[in-house]
Amino acid sequence: MPLSRHTGQIPESTWTLGFREMTEPWKGAVGCLGVAVFFAMTIGIISWQALEQPPEEWVLRGRDAGMLWERGRGALLLRALPAGRPVLAIAVGSVPATEPPPPRDRCWHDGGQFCYSWEEDAELRLSLEPPAAPGSECYSVRWTPLRPDATLKDCFSMANVSWYGGPSIRAQRWPLNGAESPAQPLVSGDLSTNPDGFGPVLERYFLGSTGVTVTAAPDVSLLLSLESHRQFCLETPAGRAEPLQYRLCVSADVAAAHRHRAGAARTPPDTALLRSPIWRYHGPEGSAAKIRRGLRSLVRRLKRHHLQEGVVALGERGTAVLAAVDLVPWERRKRQIPALVEPLELSITLSPYASVTSPLFLRSLRGGEAAGYWLSRQPRPGGSSIPLLTTWKGQLCARLNVTSEAALGWYLARARRLQQALGATYVAFEGVEGNSFLEQDVPAPAELVDDGYTEVLAAALATLGNGTVISAGTRSSHLPLFVQMSPLCSDWSHAGLKGLIPSVLHYSLLGYNFFIPDVVGGSVAGATPGDPELFVRWLQIVTFLPVMAFGTPPWLCCDTWVLNLTRQCIQRHRDFVVPLLLKYSEEWQSLGYPIFRPAWWLSPTDPVAFTIEDEFLIGDEVLIAPITEKGQTWRDIYLPGEGHLWLDTNSARVFDGGTTLRNYSASLAEVPVFVKTS
Repeated sequence: MPLSRHTGQIPESTWTLGFREMTEPWKGAVGCLGVAVFFAMTIGIISWQALEQPPEEWVLRGRDAGMLWERGRGALLLRALPAGRPVLAIAVGSVPATEPPPPRDRCWHDGGQFCYSWEEDAELRLSLEPPAAPGSECYSVRWTPLRPDATLKDCFSMANVSWYGGPSIRAQRWPLNGAESPAQPLVSGDLSTNPDGFGPVLERYFLGSTGVTVTAAPDVSLLLSLESHRQFCLETPAGRAEPLQYRLCVSADVAAAHRHRAGAARTPPDTALLRSPIWRYHGPEGSAAKIRRGLRSLVRRLKRHHLQEGVVALGERGTAVLAAVDLVPWERRKRQIPALVEPLELSITLSPYASVTSPLFLRSLRGGEAAGYWLSRQPRPGGSSIPLLTTWKGQLCARLNVTSEAALGWYLARARRLQQALGATYVAFEGVEGNSFLEQDVPAPAELVDDGYTEVLAAALATLGNGTVISAGTRSSHLPLFVQMSPLCSDWSHAGLKGLIPSVLHYSLLGYNFFIPDVVGGSVAGATPGDPELFVRWLQIVTFLPVMAFGTPPWLCCDTWVLNLTRQCIQRHRDFVVPLLLKYSEEWQSLGYPIFRPAWWLSPTDPVAFTIEDEFLIGDEVLIAPITEKGQTWRDIYLPGEGHLWLDTNSARVFDGGTTLRNYSASLAEVPVFVKTS
């Protein structure tokens, strides 16, 4: 009797035997069919990605603009609506570029937000923000790390975008596209000690020529890198697990974008200084008697050359010697010291540093004040504070503790007494910039993180009066303070004369319109020291700036012709420039517009205007186009503002705006100046 078996199951041996018994043609046909199915599936997947998954996908749309995600390179794109005009491309460096956001976001219930998380990396949240002003639209971008070692980094493309703002640098560029800097903390610094770092005037504000602004959150530590003509990047410090947050605003053009920037109420400093040239004292400083004789000698020479109006500026060392606080009581000194520089005025110089060998610091130790009056390292549990020592002008020093009300009160009272005792009209403060904790890689108190020291000290110094000059600015452009520009080299490079106008435009764009430029000819030894042509071309630019400052007097560097030209420039500054500055300072106070403006202010959509770095406007009505090349007596001049007319003050000829004058003559005795007539 045969054995029964399940009829529903095909024995494996039978199937295998049948396949083996297939002819070779059948085997080939089955193999080809499998390959065809594989290719068909592959083509289908590729076609689905190409047709169903576009390379760019809208993630958030407003009324005037919108943001897209570009899948190929992992980038956020900002475009103006309705035409879709490209405004900005942001390369995302902290998440996998190959993983696109899904069609639905995690904030689908809120049409004003887009949220997406890259697991184990970061979370992105985009939000529509209330507009800063009519005609603008703003977006908040916030990246939150999802693991402790995540570093967040966004890079803003320079392709077809010229960028302005951010930090000052040693060889200033306008726009920033030509600058190069490795990633470093976005904190103000002293360019004389760290020429590769960022300078003393800095804001977390970047302006693009496409009408976009990038404003980084003030309470988050950031690194900034500048990659010449490619991009600039904002990133969080490694190992901090801090968010990366900034605000994007879109306007019709670059000038409108900056006009829409909001700010605090602004107060100008003492505008009387605008009419007073500054003469820096470089005489003997070995003793108080030698300084007094040197000051009187300088004043006599100024009188002899009919330059007896202005301010004589005494440096920090001379001020310290003259003060001699450890030898003479203040009351006796007030009666002994006469007016040192009459009929001129006196400016003295202080800093928040004290040498560890100075009587000032040693006396604070004896009085038990060192722990509170000077910056200190954070003590260990049960330990005592140790002053955080740093280097200032080649000496080991302690730095004023601006978080202590007692220390600030003592320091400000001392500055007032010294100003009164010496009869000084102005007080300049050096060394305001920089973060001493960051420089030594020591944890800082919460209120002194990043540029907290500069911000707190500037606010305190503003209480001394509107005749105060400081060496740095960050979030302090609204205060009634003058800002001393960084020293420049005595040469024709961007570290010297060529960097002067870019610095003027940079300071003014960030709100620091009342600056004191470096001395005529530069104060740092350069390739061409004592060059009369350099002195003249420098003088011609400074004539149109807020304050004229001199280090080397013209009778020492140059001939009688240059001395006479100096007198003429000082008079032109008083009669022509100062009234303009006062007029447009009212506009700065009420609207926040810069006093010194780039060419694109009147031609905000002309790409030619975006890269002009050797011209500037005072307000909307005067254009200055000086010579900045050695040996040159001609230049090309761009006249902004199509539809306007410009009058050459040297020749009385009239030209159309929106045009370029080729090979325009400018002898050594001339500086091209144009006045807008319509």
